[in-house]
Amino acid sequence: MIEFKKKIAEAIAKVINKKEEEIEQYIEEPKENNNGDYAFPCFRLAKDLKKAPPIIAEEIHSKIEVDKNIITNIEVVGGYINFFVNKELIAKEVLKEMSLKKEYGTSEIGKGKNIVIDYSAPNIAKPFHIGHLRSTVIGGALYRIYKYLGYNVIGVNHLGDYGTQFGKLIEGYKRWGNEYNIDENPIDELTKIYIRINNACKEDESILEECRNNFKKLEEGDTYCTELWEKFKDVSLKEFQKVYDILGTKFDSWNGEAFYSDKMGEVIDTLEKSGKLVKSEGARIIELEEKNMAPCIIEKSNGSSTYATRDLAAIMYRARTYNFDKALYVTSYEQILHFKQIFETAKLLGLEEKYINGLEHVPFGMVLLKTGKMSTREGNMIKLEDLLNEAIDRAKKIIEEKNPELENKEETAKKVGIGAVIFNDLANSRVKDEIFDWDTILNFQGETGPYIQYTYVRTKSVIEKVGGVPNIRDVVTTNILDEYSNKIFKLIYNFESTLKQVIDKNEPSILSRYLIELSKLYSNFYNENKIIVEDKELQNSRVYLTYTVGKILEIGANLLGIEMPDKM
Repeated sequence: MIEFKKKIAEAIAKVINKKEEEIEQYIEEPKENNNGDYAFPCFRLAKDLKKAPPIIAEEIHSKIEVDKNIITNIEVVGGYINFFVNKELIAKEVLKEMSLKKEYGTSEIGKGKNIVIDYSAPNIAKPFHIGHLRSTVIGGALYRIYKYLGYNVIGVNHLGDYGTQFGKLIEGYKRWGNEYNIDENPIDELTKIYIRINNACKEDESILEECRNNFKKLEEGDTYCTELWEKFKDVSLKEFQKVYDILGTKFDSWNGEAFYSDKMGEVIDTLEKSGKLVKSEGARIIELEEKNMAPCIIEKSNGSSTYATRDLAAIMYRARTYNFDKALYVTSYEQILHFKQIFETAKLLGLEEKYINGLEHVPFGMVLLKTGKMSTREGNMIKLEDLLNEAIDRAKKIIEEKNPELENKEETAKKVGIGAVIFNDLANSRVKDEIFDWDTILNFQGETGPYIQYTYVRTKSVIEKVGGVPNIRDVVTTNILDEYSNKIFKLIYNFESTLKQVIDKNEPSILSRYLIELSKLYSNFYNENKIIVEDKELQNSRVYLTYTVGKILEIGANLLGIEMPDKM
């Protein structure tokens, strides 16, 4: 497709002494049509040129030369230069791309680049609760979008399958295991043991010490502790897989914390050689005072490892195994300090600079109950499997009320219910906290997943009524240059750049908002333009535009992890 921004940047660069790439970064897309399709803010140049932005804008306007077949008009408004692109050309570019390219908006910008995304990471022997939903769906969306843009992506489920909590669980099982039926209802029973042992630890420090010793034994390969740990892990993974199957989530690696247990020695040796590993109150740490951070604890006073040691071992392993350009960690913002410490300490591992520069934490806000934060220890969790099944049930009830004759109600209810939950999670900026509320998460009105699905189903219905998608040769673009069509074409033209914005900021909500905007624009087009008409040339053009909208909605929703129903 013609890159309009690039064309404008080239024309401006010939007038002022700035690189095209820098100018292109400054070019904006105005929200109001009367401000043009693209705008260049001259405020950026005021300091360098020592002139007021309106004067700079007028000077550039007076000298700039553009292809009139591409840019039909240029206007100066204050310190902005507004560029109006040929409407028909935008429409033709979109339609040509849609007819030629099976996967509209794909790119090769990621060719030859490796991205590791660490996401989901539930804790073994703990409920897979709604707090894990955010990491799972944000990470999954990023995985699919990076892949769509040509990157080689490795999705890692860094399971929480190691640490002091297993020492606690082992101690609880030693004491009361015969009171619980782990084989029949594993996660719930293990959670009860975990809550019970935590309460015991609060009351008796010696029990907590026994728990710590259990984990030390586990690290040393004690047979009893290892067999129990393996049992807890096996039953947990079977339960987790049920949720992943519902969500359609897949991973390329399931290497959790335990995988790195035999790789931590190298980390400790390397840090020792750096001369930065020091003793403090019996533990071994890396001082980070110069960086205004608490120390990074590498080894506890009893000799057992920490999250930090295992994360550092994972960085070394991933650098060597995947040769990553970026390694993303999709976890809650509660872990911001942890990853700052890890990334700073990783500079001492002797890795190439590209690996250190490629480390990136992608934090997100918490999912909170109306009563506050969730905690396994307190036992106030909402299990994700229960939430997803409830969403499907509620979607089914709505379908029963609105369209009782619908075929494949079960399948449609699953797509609508799960889509509602996923979209709700991805609709707003990831750093915002999300208060979990049944009424909000399953609201089927307004800016929701079901609204996008309904719009898609409407496009399918139109195409079905006319007997299929018209041949692109039968589409006359002059029939679809009205205000409503033009807004749709402009937005669809920007689909690929929208996906690039997502990965630039690792922010899937950019795509979510795009899909809502496209759904609204199509609703306006649908209401203002009769599509099925006697004039076949006009009908073919409007139906093909409808097909184009449906295709983008389907691609975009799939990238978020949402499946589209054919009917609702």
